[in-house]
Amino acid sequence: MMDELEDGEDDRELLSDRIRNALADDIAMGRFEAGAALDEQQLADRFGASRTPVREALRQLAVSGLVEMRPRRGVVVARMTPERIMEMFETVAEIEAMCVRLATYRMTPLERSHLIELHDASAAIVKKGDLDAYDAFNRAFHEAIYHATHNSFLAEQAIAIHGRLMAFRRAQLQQQERLDRSRAEHEAIMQAIAEGDGELAARRMRAHMLNAATALRRFIEASKAD
Repeated sequence: MMDELEDGEDDRELLSDRIRNALADDIAMGRFEAGAALDEQQLADRFGASRTPVREALRQLAVSGLVEMRPRRGVVVARMTPERIMEMFETVAEIEAMCVRLATYRMTPLERSHLIELHDASAAIVKKGDLDAYDAFNRAFHEAIYHATHNSFLAEQAIAIHGRLMAFRRAQLQQQERLDRSRAEHEAIMQAIAEGDGELAARRMRAHMLNAATALRRFIEASKAD
């Protein structure tokens, strides 16, 4: 009985993740206008789900700042201008650069080994072109770097702002050949870490994040043109 209950909870979590990702993509690409109301029942019907995983997906989107919970209006899409998004990418680029610079000098051999394993495993994901799997890997890769700074406050702030950009970091991966380029940029960062050059790793990480912002802009422009 307990196993069946746990399996049911796992299924709901997976479904809420799929709903969250689909809605995040819609918001990032402007399919929902700012201020648009998101009705739980309509979304449940769209995804063939109950309202429970929909509610959880919306809660996660609210945490990331993509939607807002408003009294009497329910859940509405937050206002995110292109300028605001680019400012966020510029900010996160500096935070990520700081993190990887510190991590290069402070990570333990075990943490370095874990990062290498994550990076190596991403090759098969890129080959399959699995966006969802790469998105999950990308989150784990960057969070491993945050924790390797051994500065818990910095790691907390990096994870928080990463969450705010979740949908946009995911959307930019859909730009043509971005998975291959993203992994190549990770490879360059890993080489700098292996050489113990924190400043080089920071410059490469900063460029990696700004490249992601450019990929996002191009993807959104191409989507609108279609």
